[in-house]
Amino acid sequence: MRGSALANLNSDAEVSMILVIGATGFLGSEICRRLAGSGQQVRALVRTTSDRARLDALRSAGVELATGDLTDRASLDAACVGVSTVISTASAAVSRQAGDSIDAVDGEGQLRLAETARAAGVEHFIYISFSGQIELDSPLRTAKRTMEDVLRRSGMAYTIFRPSYFMEVWLSPALGFDVGKGVVQVYGNGERRVSFMSLVDVAQFAVACVGNPRARNRTIELGGPEALSQLDVIRTFGELRGRPLETNVVPEEGLRAQHEAAADPMQKTFAALMLGYARGDAIDMKETLAEFPIRLTTVRDYALRTIGRSVVADAPAMREERGAAPA
Repeated sequence: MRGSALANLNSDAEVSMILVIGATGFLGSEICRRLAGSGQQVRALVRTTSDRARLDALRSAGVELATGDLTDRASLDAACVGVSTVISTASAAVSRQAGDSIDAVDGEGQLRLAETARAAGVEHFIYISFSGQIELDSPLRTAKRTMEDVLRRSGMAYTIFRPSYFMEVWLSPALGFDVGKGVVQVYGNGERRVSFMSLVDVAQFAVACVGNPRARNRTIELGGPEALSQLDVIRTFGELRGRPLETNVVPEEGLRAQHEAAADPMQKTFAALMLGYARGDAIDMKETLAEFPIRLTTVRDYALRTIGRSVVADAPAMREERGAAPA
């Protein structure tokens, strides 16, 4: 759902202040941009250490900036004044600055935000959690599920989104999926299916739920339009770039041992996420898309953007040059 369709979905909602937490991250900034573009009043909580270019981009989009931090209750009190809806995307596991931790951001920080929002009379709290099928013990899982429970008991209307693994994170060099170098990491046997989801689509869902009574007091599992194995994804990227990718396999037993041995909270969390990734996370989106008709990004769409259209256009020629059969 884009443009006018999204505006129509929110047309019954009063124009009131929306506070976005995590606004300088990819997901938070996309939410801010879409909300401001649809005529909503948007306030972004930003830190004094936030990247200047990202702050300038928010201002240019028409977003009001409020300086603060999840660790500072006074700054949260000020940011919540006059706010009807809070959207929180902040997580130390996705994007963090020096001194951030899962406990400070995803744990105590989010709980502090929920209490501040409740005390300020916020009507609707939209929270980005993660898939309900990722249940391996980790500090991040504990923090996410605790925050979900707090929101359900808060008295505020809530929408909890539980997205599957993000394409922009798990199909990127940061997690060993380095298409530029032609080498990718496979977790486990690579055969379990995952409903890879784009951060852009999570932003679409968040925006579509502002002022939408159908989204209130709901926990919504989110995934992409198709559940693919890691091997399926690798084949898609290899086809589009015109040559196969080299794979390095991390066996599931190694991931299990890493998870059991990890003592550091961030290491424990990523070991759990990698093990969950290896075991698969397929999510059926039929009913959700019937309610919220959003066009979801496919892995192929993402691969086209990642590899670049010029490389894709040259792929048949490269295959022919090497004498390889078309994929």
